[in-house]
Amino acid sequence: MAISDSDISGVLAAYLKRYPEEAEQLSEPQQLLAQGQDFSSRRSFPMHVTVGALLVRDDTEILLIEHVAYGITLQPGGHLEPTDTTLIDAAVRELTEETGIDPSQVFPASQAPVYIEYGQVPARPKKNEPEHYHLDIGYAFTTAHAEVGRIQESEVTGAGWYPVALAERLVGHRIARAISAPAGIG
Repeated sequence: MAISDSDISGVLAAYLKRYPEEAEQLSEPQQLLAQGQDFSSRRSFPMHVTVGALLVRDDTEILLIEHVAYGITLQPGGHLEPTDTTLIDAAVRELTEETGIDPSQVFPASQAPVYIEYGQVPARPKKNEPEHYHLDIGYAFTTAHAEVGRIQESEVTGAGWYPVALAERLVGHRIARAISAPAGIG
C-alpha cells in the first residue's frame, strides 16, 4: 500500500515530539498535510515529500553523493515511488539506487527520522515542475563493510565516503544527528 498523507503526518508528529524546537519551521508543511493532497506524489504542488539516507560507516565516515541536478554534495535520497510502502524503506531504495550499495549491508540506526527539512526547490522546466517545496524526511543507517557500487549516473556524478567533520561542513547539522541516532527509537 502506498504511503499516505496520514502516514507522513504521523511521522512528522512523532518527530516534532522529539524535536519540539523545530515546530515553527515545520508548521507550513504540517498545515498542508492536514489538507490532504497525496503529498507522496512528485506531481503534488506546492509541496511533496522526499526521503534522504545518511549512511554511517564505523562512526567515522558518511556516504555522500554529487547530485547532478543541484551540482552539490548531498546525502543520497529522492522522490517517493508509488510502490514505496514506508518512508524508511523508500530511503533505503534511494540509497541503493544512487550509490549501488548492497542493501543487505545497511541497517537502520533508528526507525525514526533524524531530520525533517522543508525547503524550496527551483523550477525544473525539463521535468515540467514549477518552483515548489520538498519536505525531506531523512533516516540514519549504519554499516561496517558496505562499499559504493555502480552509481545511478542519471542522478549522481559520484559517491564516496567522507570523514564526519567534512561531511558536516558540506551537508550541515543532520550529520551529527546521524552519528548520534539512538537505536530502537521509533
